[in-house]
Amino acid sequence: MMRTARSWVEGWAVARRMPEPVDVPWGLRIDVGRPDQVVRHVLLDADPDVARELVDAITEPTTCVKAFLPAAEMRPWFPAGWEPVEACFLMAVDLRTAPVRAPAGYTVTVESSDGVTSVRVLGPDGEPAASGLTGRTGAACVFDRIVTEPAHRRRGLGTVVMGALTDAALDGGVSTGVLGATVQGRALYESLDWKVLAPLNGFVRAPDAP
Repeated sequence: MMRTARSWVEGWAVARRMPEPVDVPWGLRIDVGRPDQVVRHVLLDADPDVARELVDAITEPTTCVKAFLPAAEMRPWFPAGWEPVEACFLMAVDLRTAPVRAPAGYTVTVESSDGVTSVRVLGPDGEPAASGLTGRTGAACVFDRIVTEPAHRRRGLGTVVMGALTDAALDGGVSTGVLGATVQGRALYESLDWKVLAPLNGFVRAPDAP
């Protein structure tokens, strides 16, 4: 499972065009550099003592710490001033072709560069309807930012995006898909035979933390 977890971190960074993750004693660190998240630490070895030592050493606001554990197990590591982020699940699948056609009037475009594949679905009037990305890392790719716009939901467009990204990955010689699913997104991925490997939770240091 830890190999898949590492693939998720590395592929997420590729998909988001972030700096390459750096190995640290507790796992991996990404210098995200955004106002809402300046640094992300992902614990691959969730030793509570190591985790507490890391958290105690963090002083920079909007630093995030994630681990493949239930949030309730992680909560004791964090003092006041740390807030939970949205709960997710680490999921994976052995990729296989599953041809899916877009509904009448919709068009699908696929573009790839620098390890990132982007799929966009446009509506009948050319408006954005759905989209998604993958970031490749070795023989795996991470599916990320799978979104269907509210006005175009319940038309199977999420499945269309996943199918187009899967076909692009297979064409590129990738055999494994990995993602971090929200509670809402989990149902879509399970319907496509993705399996939950572990919970994926985190906490972020608030901008006004003492």
